[in-house]
Amino acid sequence: MSLARSERAALADQLAALGPDAPTLCAGWRAADLAAHVVLRERRPDAALGIRVAALRGRAEAVQRRYAALPWAELVRLVRTGPPRWSPMAFGPIDALLNGVELFLHHEDLRRAEPGWTPRTLDAADQAELWRRLPMIARLAMRRVPVGVVLRRPGGETITVGRRGKAAVVVGEPAELVLFASGRRTAARVAVEGGAEIVAALQRAAFGL
Repeated sequence: MSLARSERAALADQLAALGPDAPTLCAGWRAADLAAHVVLRERRPDAALGIRVAALRGRAEAVQRRYAALPWAELVRLVRTGPPRWSPMAFGPIDALLNGVELFLHHEDLRRAEPGWTPRTLDAADQAELWRRLPMIARLAMRRVPVGVVLRRPGGETITVGRRGKAAVVVGEPAELVLFASGRRTAARVAVEGGAEIVAALQRAAFGL
């Protein structure tokens, strides 16, 4: 099973268990807002442009509010069933490319907002998939970071983004590095190494998807 499919099922189960008012790591969003965002992105490409295009943001937010107001069981069903058949996102390779990391992040947005959460143990295939996606995520999300950043797996493999020269080194499993690079810094289980000035600059920098 692909990361996108397994994370979609796990996210839907988590939503159903926690209810619409559960907290999330996304500022200002409860679980219903997060679920509505997922459905908007997959089912309303006309409005989903507003996620990235400021001029269209009002339309996206209005459509998202309408989804969030649906009966909870129906909203969870829409998350679980995924993109409609006519959507390019329903095609397996595109689903894997566009939705695996997205659904993983939003699943963790729910999990890690709960008291007493602990990291999941992902299988090697899922960690490998997240590692493959990490360069694109990191270069997009950290493009304005004023220092170099080396993202390192415990086994020693690295990805370098940002400026040349002295760099902060962020060490963690691929899942944790994806969370860190996407802006979930306080929830990511990573170690940050490097000179004090470099580490401080990284901590001050604004980045994320």
